[in-house]
Amino acid sequence: MGPDSRLSYTLEGLYDRGRILVDRHGVAHIYAGSEYDLFFAQGFNAARDRLWQLDLWRRRGLGLLSEALGPGYVEQDRAARLFLYRGDMDEEWSAYGPGTRETLSRFVAGINAYVEMTRLQPDLLPVEFETLGYLPANWSAEDVVRIRSNGLYRNLEDEVARAITLREFGTSVEHLRSVLEPDVEITVPDGLILEDISDEVLTLYRLATGPVEFSDGRARLGDEGSNNWVLAPARTTTGRPVLANDPHRDQAVPSLRYAVHLSAPGLDVIGAGEPALPGVSIGHNGRIAFGLTVFPVDQEDLYVYETRFKAPEEYRYNDGWEAMRTVSEEIPVRGGSPAEVELKYTRHGPVIHQDAERNRAYAVRASWLETGAAPYLASLRYMRAGSWDEFVAALRSWRTPGENLVYADTAGNIGWKPAGLVPRRPNWDGLLPVPGDGRYEWDGFMDPEMLPSELNPSRGWISTANQMNLPEGYPAEERKISFEWHPNFRHRRISEVLDSSKISGVEDSLRLQSDYLSIPARRIVSSMGGLRSEDHDLQRALGLLRGWDCVLQDNSAAAALFEVWYRLYLRRAILSAVLQEQDTGRALAMLTSDSFESDAEVGDARAVLDLIEHPDGRLGPDPERARDEVMLSSLAEAVEHLRRTLGPHPEAWRWGELHQAYFQHPLSSGPRDDEPPAGLDTGPFPRGGSGDTIGNTGYSTTNFLQTGGASWRMVVDVGEWDNSVAMNSPGQSGDPQSQHYADLALPWARDEAFPLLYGRKKIEEQTQAEILLNPPEQSSAN
Repeated sequence: MGPDSRLSYTLEGLYDRGRILVDRHGVAHIYAGSEYDLFFAQGFNAARDRLWQLDLWRRRGLGLLSEALGPGYVEQDRAARLFLYRGDMDEEWSAYGPGTRETLSRFVAGINAYVEMTRLQPDLLPVEFETLGYLPANWSAEDVVRIRSNGLYRNLEDEVARAITLREFGTSVEHLRSVLEPDVEITVPDGLILEDISDEVLTLYRLATGPVEFSDGRARLGDEGSNNWVLAPARTTTGRPVLANDPHRDQAVPSLRYAVHLSAPGLDVIGAGEPALPGVSIGHNGRIAFGLTVFPVDQEDLYVYETRFKAPEEYRYNDGWEAMRTVSEEIPVRGGSPAEVELKYTRHGPVIHQDAERNRAYAVRASWLETGAAPYLASLRYMRAGSWDEFVAALRSWRTPGENLVYADTAGNIGWKPAGLVPRRPNWDGLLPVPGDGRYEWDGFMDPEMLPSELNPSRGWISTANQMNLPEGYPAEERKISFEWHPNFRHRRISEVLDSSKISGVEDSLRLQSDYLSIPARRIVSSMGGLRSEDHDLQRALGLLRGWDCVLQDNSAAAALFEVWYRLYLRRAILSAVLQEQDTGRALAMLTSDSFESDAEVGDARAVLDLIEHPDGRLGPDPERARDEVMLSSLAEAVEHLRRTLGPHPEAWRWGELHQAYFQHPLSSGPRDDEPPAGLDTGPFPRGGSGDTIGNTGYSTTNFLQTGGASWRMVVDVGEWDNSVAMNSPGQSGDPQSQHYADLALPWARDEAFPLLYGRKKIEEQTQAEILLNPPEQSSAN
């Protein structure tokens, strides 16, 4: 099949001719005569498809939103600038290894080439620029490594939430808010005054690390999980390894991920990355396949300082006072004078809050502010590896965020190696803020070799799903990587399926990525044996759940009943029964701060499930009876809720009528002076699953709309690469005028996939558009 369209561009900065073949799913296959031209072409192509997203990413990260959007963003710009890398740039570049600076320079040169093209051809600009009334800016290579606030980090939010919960309610409520693995006794660091901690101290941190909002509302929930697995040849009917990965992030338009194929002499890699970064972080290179999920390394600490009376820029350290370092900058503001801001730093990091009344200051120390810690950039090394040893060696330079990396190769090997810069905390566990007076200092970082790994296990498969996966016997309390992990619901279900039978290959792994069996549902339904009611409607609801397979299909009445019951009523009712002697309303409000579940209403699900399965004295003198009464009364509330929303007849209820996906463009997120252009949003689509299922469809309990889930799905047939499949959503392009802006939304919602083509012949058969890239002296098409 020939291309439906052919374009030709003459670009300053290219050394030789190149081609971009765009297949019918919008995936760009980029061919160049050298890596020098390849990464230039990747930047050009990323800008071609995602220019407004790229420009917004850069402006948010560098603190330049106000320049384009006006004075309402000055505070967010100030927050972002606090967290820029401000160290020595020569050391920064050398930390990533040879070639990284050149790669980034070529990548941003390609972006700039497209930006310059829009100056001459304004019709190339995505509609967002016209709507907001500004133009894209040029990039420098330093922009990419100086921006650090775009990663996934732990655990500043929970340090603050834990301190407040302990102060207000004690350890009993804190154990309900967050389950620690391995279980450790929570100890308040000597010198920390819990009354010094308030949620207000995180305002600037949240602005720095949060999205750009175009409305007053900021109540957007997200999901930072993922699944991956690798199967050894003995576990597949093809006799080849299979690698599957579906990283979970906020559901967004444009998509966080961008699929691309990069081919030049010495490099032939395909998969997904983030459009603002060169290379590929999830994919394969024709020799090895690789994928990642969050490995929740604790890479952050909040330091609390006593500041000097009448000299608030000095803080106590050891036996004396140290002065904060102050950086003064001007933020350009559209339509007004530049805003002058002061950025303050202690020896530990940026100052995010000061309390003049209490003589306190608060600063963040973070692994991701260290030299060589730009998020995800180390994938430029491992995407070139050709063996397990080369892959592991490349991961030594991976610093942030913490990730579980899985591996498979054409020789039949499979492996797992977590990576991330782990602070050594010699005298505390990182679970609470600490005084900044010198008593609590990092003692460098853990050697990467001290992190566990696994190669070719006898069971024939490896899987990670953000669960506590430190192997038995690992000295977790000594090395203190993390105590805060996701529940093991997804991993447990993956393990059940992978252990049950031989996997046929790509098809079964693709099906498993969209498995909607709920482990919490199965556990709760198994605990309903003693429930009886004389109320006809309630007994009917019990029968509906008891006869259910615990699969959250979108057309399931039982799934609708269970999720409404579990999320809105049962968990709150169980915890209210436990908290009966506490200020229940305030305690429940604190329990909603659990940051590890996108659709949690209250408390850590593991704590609630344990109370349901093993009721104890916290529920009163007759805990089983109390548990049963709470389950029945909350189920009755759920039934009434569904009667109001889906009608009086349970047989007509459908989970997908409540739980839907809707891709909402940022400019459609609230009322504006000028109405946004039509066609920015896509959906709604009925969805199965929840935040607890392998097919992660985490949602907001306010409206059941999906907020997070698979930002990219991929299953690789290692060695028969053209059998591999993938899915992006809602489309490859971020330009609302492109045919690939939302063409994948419906197949994504149906849990389908498209071929991730690698061989040139197959690609040419599916080519929809061809883009010729020419240096100035070779402008004629060939």
